[in-house]
Amino acid sequence: MRDKEKHSPFVFGGSTSSEMFTDREEEAKRLNLNFEHGINTILISPRRWGKTSLIQKVRKIAHSDTLKIVCIDVFACKCEEDFYRLFAVELIKQTANKWEEWMDNAKRFLSALVPKISVGIDPQTDFSISLDFSDKKINEEILKLPQKIAEEKDITIVVCFDEFQQIAEFPEQVSFQKKLRSVWQLQNKVSYCLFGSKKHVLSTMFSKQSMPFYKFGDIIYLQKIKTEDWISFIVQRFAVSGKLISEHLSREICTYVENHSYYVQQLAWLTWIRTENEVQSEYVEAAKIDLLQQNSNLYYQYVAELTRFQMNFLFAICDNIHTNFTRKEVLNTYNIGTSTNVQRIKKSLEDREIIDITDGKVYFNDPVFKLWFMKNVRR
Repeated sequence: MRDKEKHSPFVFGGSTSSEMFTDREEEAKRLNLNFEHGINTILISPRRWGKTSLIQKVRKIAHSDTLKIVCIDVFACKCEEDFYRLFAVELIKQTANKWEEWMDNAKRFLSALVPKISVGIDPQTDFSISLDFSDKKINEEILKLPQKIAEEKDITIVVCFDEFQQIAEFPEQVSFQKKLRSVWQLQNKVSYCLFGSKKHVLSTMFSKQSMPFYKFGDIIYLQKIKTEDWISFIVQRFAVSGKLISEHLSREICTYVENHSYYVQQLAWLTWIRTENEVQSEYVEAAKIDLLQQNSNLYYQYVAELTRFQMNFLFAICDNIHTNFTRKEVLNTYNIGTSTNVQRIKKSLEDREIIDITDGKVYFNDPVFKLWFMKNVRR
């Protein structure tokens, strides 16, 4: 019983472990085959749909002595130098087993670049490599590093980049993307998995013919987990902790947040903490109120930054209008201006990740914000 008390039956706000991971069997199988056969992969979905958890699940399955999977989060990188530095450090660390080997590998594989290597009290967190980035040849050599390591160690490597859309913020970002592709596409023992939290930015990077990464690899658009799979998961997680929830109330949790992975786990947790033995409908209702209240300050900030036209556009979505916003009756009913103004509204809201556009249809990116908006914002 003590172990049950230590571990939450539901996890949100970070990647989930294998027992917390729900479904995604087809995506995991496809990703695993791509990793094993050296196919570059682009994983795209809105924020908090479980991309990182999927990568970590497949990493546990596929990682071996002959296949090394390196995971790098580039969210904090603000320029090319940040990227190269992080790239070099993580490749050295994640393709070796201990910090003494990191030191040897850094000297071995980066010797031509004359690196300055430093190790602090805790090598796990204080291992760093300094390079002279004024020499442009160094940048290309770093990009070649995974192929060099793979050939030397007779292994294959998959490099997974989280928050890859961050490079679109770099100065001369298109030129930088060209550099990456020109080197990466020639590597035969290394493949790449690129994903992040800004769906529309990644879609542009990989689907637009004028962009360097057009047709770089297998594009997987992550879909929402099906309701029936969520129901089985919720019922099972309650049961593991010695509590009961009906399929009906499990379905209500999923439906309320539109099967959004993060919010299903959070709402299930808020219900679980209110339950001693068996879930009652009033516990779910209280959890819903709690969920809205927890996000209220953030949503007030969202609304404070919206124009009246943008709010009117969101009201239209709340009324189940997802296409044809430029029709005369829609323009007049919701007072969203001209057809040209509609395009500006859509771009602004998509850039701020308030809406998601899929197959030409517009939805709220955050289903809980939609619920809060409908309840708290006057027309």
